[in-house]
Amino acid sequence: MERVEIVEVSPRDGLQNEATTLSTADKLELVDRAARTGVRRIEVTSFVRPDRVPQLADAAEVARALPGNGIDYSALVLNVRGYERAVATGIREVTTVVLASDTFSTRNQGTTTREALDVVREIRGRGRVDGVKVAVTIGASFGCPFEGEVPEDRFTSVAAAVADLGADEVCLADTIGVAVPSDVETRFGILRGLSPDVPMRIHLHDTRGTGVANAVAAVRSGVRALDASLGGIGGCPFAPGASGNVATEDVVYTLHRMGYDTGLDLRETIEHATWVTGKLGVPLSGRLAKVGGFPK
Repeated sequence: MERVEIVEVSPRDGLQNEATTLSTADKLELVDRAARTGVRRIEVTSFVRPDRVPQLADAAEVARALPGNGIDYSALVLNVRGYERAVATGIREVTTVVLASDTFSTRNQGTTTREALDVVREIRGRGRVDGVKVAVTIGASFGCPFEGEVPEDRFTSVAAAVADLGADEVCLADTIGVAVPSDVETRFGILRGLSPDVPMRIHLHDTRGTGVANAVAAVRSGVRALDASLGGIGGCPFAPGASGNVATEDVVYTLHRMGYDTGLDLRETIEHATWVTGKLGVPLSGRLAKVGGFPK
């Protein structure tokens, strides 16, 4: 049975856009609960300015308290200072971001796309020296909340520049949830042509109900790592309309029924999706936690 890796992002992308801020203890419990589903890779926090993302102001405290249990923990960093803070806490895997549109890049990171590439290049160089894995996400790969469509030639030029960085992994993010399966197939085909040997990952928001279909399209395009969030919580606070992530439990159910192995237990996944949405006081946005798997 072929394996597809689920990267659990609820402790980071799941929490950063919610009105309720969980305590450090609750965040660590969320990480523990995510691990109990069977997931082996968790994005635990982001090292960004606390005034910009107050929900994750305790990033260092969370990172330093993580148990050494064989889980690969990663964190989001947007600049060299964030990288330094993450590494100082023991984080050995970071994800950086290059946005496909200049307008979104300026509003999100205060830099143009080209300037962001220069920052990521420095982080990648430091990661090689420090033995830290560096993944690069191309944000707004399928559409921008400010500019609208991201033309294929624009995406290709950004993806080519990212390919030149020699990242350990490249992720395409549907930041505002506008992609459809044909978009996913086309853009991962472009990425594969530019970086044939680099592992690919996808980050999906289910804003328009296409998240699971896009996950399937990604897997059929050769992607073997998918970001997902328990209960479908989360979103991007700097992208208008970017509602929750694709729900981990929905993706797991679909892939298991298709004959793929994720290593996750669906019942555990539903249980912990219900727990975190209860803690946040938000409804489950996924379907599986409401109705259960099949057969019962």
